[in-house]
Amino acid sequence: MARYTGPKTKIARKFGEPIYGADKYLEKKNYPPGQHGLMKKRKKSSEYGTQLAEKQKVKYTYGLLERQFAKTYDKAARMKGRTGANLIILLESRLDNLVYRMGIAPTRAAARQLVSHCHITLGGEVCSVPSTIVKPGSIVGVRERSKSLEVVQDSLSRGNNKYSWIEWDGEKYTGKYLNYPERTEIPETINEQLIVELYSK
Repeated sequence: MARYTGPKTKIARKFGEPIYGADKYLEKKNYPPGQHGLMKKRKKSSEYGTQLAEKQKVKYTYGLLERQFAKTYDKAARMKGRTGANLIILLESRLDNLVYRMGIAPTRAAARQLVSHCHITLGGEVCSVPSTIVKPGSIVGVRERSKSLEVVQDSLSRGNNKYSWIEWDGEKYTGKYLNYPERTEIPETINEQLIVELYSK
């Protein structure tokens, strides 16, 4: 399946929460999408259905395809510590996610595009792979010729998000990934244990 490029509000309404950020349409239509969405009550899902929905929600949130997500989970399972927490750390350490967290791009999709179009540097070198796992201590920045891009300027003018694991230098247009974030610091409402249970079947 190719990457989803349809209406984001439709996906947010499917899960009943603003997974792509503040959404005024979700507030107006807080019921499932579709012709009978208003009349259709949210049925109590099975255990498997709940676990699958959580995995799908995380995939849409971070913009991963099924194969990418499965590979990321396998890597998390081989790491020391709790698999669920490792999975979230790996997702948060993706280059496109860090570009979004630093406030260089307004959304993860925009961040992914900036990376793939060679506007972002990692350790001083241009990196065009959004899925690159960034290690703590690494410097992520905007390429010199890309600093004047409207999308970058508009996003930074809104005030980049403040996170304890990121240090942003507004003069140099660079950010330092200080350390892996604690699970409690990550604002997304994700129950990673459901995903672990799903893959453990």
